Amino acid sequence: MTPRRGGISDQAAGAVLLVALVIFVLGPLACVLIWAFADVWRPPAFLPAQWGVKYWGLILARADVRQALPVSLMISTIVTLLSATVCLPAAYAFARLEFPGKRWLLLSFIAVNAFPRFPLYVSIAVFFLSAGLIGTYTAVVLVQLVFTLLFMIWIPAAAFRGVDPRMEEAARDVGASHLTVLLRITLPQAAPAIGAALLLTFVNTFYDVDGALLVGVPDVRTLPIIMLSLITGQIIVQYGAVLSVMLWVPSLVLLLFARRLFESRSFAAGFGA
Repeated sequence: MTPRRGGISDQAAGAVLLVALVIFVLGPLACVLIWAFADVWRPPAFLPAQWGVKYWGLILARADVRQALPVSLMISTIVTLLSATVCLPAAYAFARLEFPGKRWLLLSFIAVNAFPRFPLYVSIAVFFLSAGLIGTYTAVVLVQLVFTLLFMIWIPAAAFRGVDPRMEEAARDVGASHLTVLLRITLPQAAPAIGAALLLTFVNTFYDVDGALLVGVPDVRTLPIIMLSLITGQIIVQYGAVLSVMLWVPSLVLLLFARRLFESRSFAAGFGA
């Protein structure tokens, strides 16, 4: 009888967790989707009184919105590529080499993300102001690059440590060069975790608003900045909902494209699991 009670208890706990997931995660997402297609919705009504895409037309008719989306995609792509170029060799070095201060340097990448970002953004903005970089794409790219270090170093470094060294040794024993081993053995095994790090870096950069707002305005206006200006200048919930859905689309496409990454053992190894 005990196993049966345990099974019932596990099922009850699973049901509670599922309900909590629906309420606290899927519930707000569903609410935003409803607002995006609601022409008229006056709470406490459970559903909109009138459905439509009027606010989509109003948003897409704005020149600043049409310009901001490609700017956001361009900046996120540049930051991701630069981060990969700089951080992947560093991640490999952290995984395979021993040098003084290695542990403290690794912890410093966490420290950047362990404290509120806004004071750090202000300090960087003051430096950029003296350097004449405020309002430039260079400033936005540099400030966002700082916060990609955690993803692009920690995850790939753990993945490189998880690569089976016996396979690398066997390849070298049959005459493969270090470059061949890296390209044919090491990188393919670490590729899922590296892909996940690239994905997280792109999404994190795409959604950033504080850094781009402080060092980019008035000349650099990303889509999150446009959304912030719309929802703070006038309380029209549909504007924020439509722009939120527009921000979700690129991330959703990437997540669907990279779905297999999250099912692989190499991805789990990238997190040290």
